[in-house]
Amino acid sequence: MFFVYIVKSEKDNRLYKGFTTDLKRRLKEHNSGKNKSTSPYKPWSLIYYEKVATREEARKREKYFKSGIGREYIKNKLNL
Repeated sequence: MFFVYIVKSEKDNRLYKGFTTDLKRRLKEHNSGKNKSTSPYKPWSLIYYEKVATREEARKREKYFKSGIGREYIKNKLNL
């Protein structure tokens, strides 16, 4: 089981999209500064996630969220 997730920076409202097998651990890593790309913008809060069965599905969904149409979907779904 994989999770595709979106976290939002409480510092400047930017979004980060990713996937993991352990959502709780991954959020902790973002907030502890272990990820160089997210460290300057912590703290982060989880605003959306989906469960998918395989790593391949997770990667496809993450890529979708990072695309223009995916960003539009997120904006509409989450009223951002």
